[in-house]
Amino acid sequence: MNHNRKEYQKHLTLSDRIYIEQGLLQHKSFKEIAAFLYKDPTTISKEIRRSRETQPVHRTLCHDCRLFNGCHVQHLCEKHMCYRLCKNCRFYQVQHNCSHYDQFKCDIKVKPPYVCNGCADIQTCALQKIIYSAKHAQKRYEQTLSESRTGISLTLEELKAMDELITPLVKKGQPLSHIFAVHSEDIPCSRRTLYNYFDQSILTARNIDLPRRVRYKSRKTKKTESKQVNSAYRNGRTYKEFERYLEQNPDTDVVELDTVMGRQGSKRRLLTMLFRKTYFMLIFLIPDGGQESVARVFDDLTEKLGIETFQKYFPVILTDNGPEFKAPGRLEFTQDGEQRTRIFYCDPFISGQKGRLEKNHEYIRYVIPKGRSFAKYTQKDSNLLASHINSTARDGLNGKTPFDMAELLLDKRIPVIAGQFRVSPDEVLLKPELINK
Repeated sequence: MNHNRKEYQKHLTLSDRIYIEQGLLQHKSFKEIAAFLYKDPTTISKEIRRSRETQPVHRTLCHDCRLFNGCHVQHLCEKHMCYRLCKNCRFYQVQHNCSHYDQFKCDIKVKPPYVCNGCADIQTCALQKIIYSAKHAQKRYEQTLSESRTGISLTLEELKAMDELITPLVKKGQPLSHIFAVHSEDIPCSRRTLYNYFDQSILTARNIDLPRRVRYKSRKTKKTESKQVNSAYRNGRTYKEFERYLEQNPDTDVVELDTVMGRQGSKRRLLTMLFRKTYFMLIFLIPDGGQESVARVFDDLTEKLGIETFQKYFPVILTDNGPEFKAPGRLEFTQDGEQRTRIFYCDPFISGQKGRLEKNHEYIRYVIPKGRSFAKYTQKDSNLLASHINSTARDGLNGKTPFDMAELLLDKRIPVIAGQFRVSPDEVLLKPELINK
C-alpha cells in the first residue's frame, strides 16, 4: 500500500483515475483498488459508473447477433439483384425481418466491473463497448467542478441585501478588505466570490469603483545617467547598516519617512510618517521640499511630545534619498544638540524597502489624484485625510485599523497632536469628495 499518500484527500485526482483504469485492466477488484487509494469501494464503483463512456459502433444493426460471424443470409429486402450479405447492409433493419436473429446480451455492463476494460474478448467482440478512460473521467470531473462554481449561490433577497450594504461603501472608496473586516458577518460569501460578482457586473458597483481593480499604465523606464553625487550623508546610515542595527536591537520601533508631491512645479508637499508596527500614518503639509521645512516638523513634534517621548516612539527613521532628507544631522539632533533619533536611508531607486509607507501613499492618491496641486489645502485637510486613512481596516493588521493598533502601542497624545480623530467604519471616505478643492 502507498503509505506516503494523504489518507483524507477528498477528491479523486488524475493519478487516482489512472490507477483505477490500470486496475481494471489487471482485473483488480474494487476493494483492492480502494485499499490502495484509501477510498471506500463504493467510491470506486460510483466513479466508474459515473464516468464510463459508450464507444460508437461502426457496424450494421445486427452486429449483436450470436450468429453474426457465420451468417450468409441474403435478399431479406427482396432485392434479388443485390449480391451483398444482409449483415453488411447499412440501410435495411435486418434484425426485424431475419428469422435467424438471436441477440447476444452481455451482463458485464450491469454488474461489476460495469465496463469492458480488461475483457479478454474486447478485440473480437462485436457488441457496443463501454470503457472507463482516466483522461475522459478527469475532463468530466473538471467540467462538473467548473459548472458548480459558476452562477450565483444566493437568493434574490440575499443578493439585494448584500448589494445595498456593499455598493454605498464601495462608492465611498472603501477597499473590500476594510468592508469585510467590518461587515464579515453580514456578507454571505467569501471575498474571492465577491470579486467574481464584480467581474460579472452583478452588483450595482462595478470594477471601476474598486481602486485597485483598475488597470495601471505601463511604467516608462527612466534612463539614469551616472553622476558624481556627494553621498557623505549616507555614511553609517545605509540600508545594510539599518538591517545590522535591527539585528542588534530587534525590539526597536521603525518610522518610515517620505514626501508626496503635488502638481509638477508646485512647491507645497505632504510629509508622511508611518509607524511600522501599527501602520499609523502622520501627514504634515509643508511649504516646500527644503530640508529646513522637514526639520521644523521634527522640532515641532519634539517640543509638543517632549524629547523623551520622541526618542521612545521615533527611535529609528528610514527614508529615501530625496534632497529634503540629506541633512541627517539636522533631523537626528535637536537645536540644543541632543540626539532624538537615528536616520537611515534606503538603497537608491529601491523605494520598496519602505513598502508600508509606499502602500499607504495609494490611499492618499485615492483622495488626491496625482498631478493635483496642494495650493488650496490646509493642515486641517491633511489631518482629515489621515484620519480616514487610519480608520481603514487592513489585512496586515488582521482586520484591525491603524487607530486600533495606535491605542495599544503608541502614546495617546500622538494622534491628538497630529489633529486626527477616529472615523466610524461605514463613514470612511477615500474619494476626492473628502477634500475636494
